[in-house]
Amino acid sequence: MKQAKKSIVTVAALLAALAGATAHAEGHYVAGVEGLQGASVPPPGNYYLGYLVHYDVSRFRAPGTSSDLPGSNTASVTALANRFVHITPSQVLGANYGYEMIVPVVSTSLKIGAAGLDNSQSGVGDVYLGPLVLGWHGAQWNAVAAAGLWLDSGKDDQAASPGKGYKSTMLTAGATYYFDTAKAVSGSALFRFERHGKDNAGLRAGNQLTLEWGVGKNLGSVQAGVVGYSQWQVSRDQGAGMTDKKSARHAIGAELVYPVPGAGLFLKGALYKEFSVKAGNGPEAKGNIVRVSLVKAF
Repeated sequence: MKQAKKSIVTVAALLAALAGATAHAEGHYVAGVEGLQGASVPPPGNYYLGYLVHYDVSRFRAPGTSSDLPGSNTASVTALANRFVHITPSQVLGANYGYEMIVPVVSTSLKIGAAGLDNSQSGVGDVYLGPLVLGWHGAQWNAVAAAGLWLDSGKDDQAASPGKGYKSTMLTAGATYYFDTAKAVSGSALFRFERHGKDNAGLRAGNQLTLEWGVGKNLGSVQAGVVGYSQWQVSRDQGAGMTDKKSARHAIGAELVYPVPGAGLFLKGALYKEFSVKAGNGPEAKGNIVRVSLVKAF
């Protein structure tokens, strides 16, 4: 069954299967889960962040063409990424030190007539362990650096399985800047770099760089703004049949943040539309993302 899965990797590669909290099959990380002030680390304490993400593919095209794939082709993924963060009062290089873990639950449906594929799966995806989180805080700025490992802990024996079938190392860096002393207007940029390991078939997905950004303004008790993301494959896929083609995708959207006074709770909602997609070793798949997230301090 694993070999059957790998035989359709060129079809599934850009289906945005958010397996194990990933936005797309190129890597583990979900582009679009962070938005406004996404590079800001909270003060010392314990936090739960729940990201509920739904992705629908609106178009499939054959690589290097403007023609849609033949037949009926649909893909949708719903994922709940459960993130647990502990930030300590301890200082490292002037930053508060912390650690984190992400446990994703994923439901994926792939119906690709062009590949004779009709598969739906649900389950716990690949778990992320982040032993290093550093958060800096200035008068009008915040910065973050982090490192961790995506495990190959999720089931990966079918095309829509929640696991990737390989490990990934992820490095993070970013900053948030406040344009006024009242911190009413902010801009943020958050980078994630993933280096992927080999799967059981000896294939290695190309390394990936993700940028998430947001510009927001406080409107009374609510914050609203423009958000977006870009993903670039920065090295070629390795393995039998792989070419030098590299994938890329870009999206823009809007986000609304609503704090619940006295509850230590923030509710966030965002909508992203992908406006540019470049295929790598697979078809061109373009879609939309809806995200609802919750941040709770304990």
